[in-house]
Amino acid sequence: MTYVICEPCINTKDASCVDVCPVDCIHSADADDQYFIDPNECIDCGACEPACPVSAIFPEDSVPDNWKDFIDKNANYFKK
Repeated sequence: MTYVICEPCINTKDASCVDVCPVDCIHSADADDQYFIDPNECIDCGACEPACPVSAIFPEDSVPDNWKDFIDKNANYFKK
């Protein structure tokens, strides 16, 4: 399992999650409208979830139904 960043991050891009990640698996380019968690680097520690000020981060198996597409959006970001 990995953590997934969902819709509330869009256009917020608060870097609190990046600051607490012990393995630096949260990435974003300046042009991106949100941060993304690399599912291959995430160690499932959960440090990012409480750090997010907009509650945009969820364990993969707990992503709300209306944001399930963000699971693939995060994974596909790293297939570029």
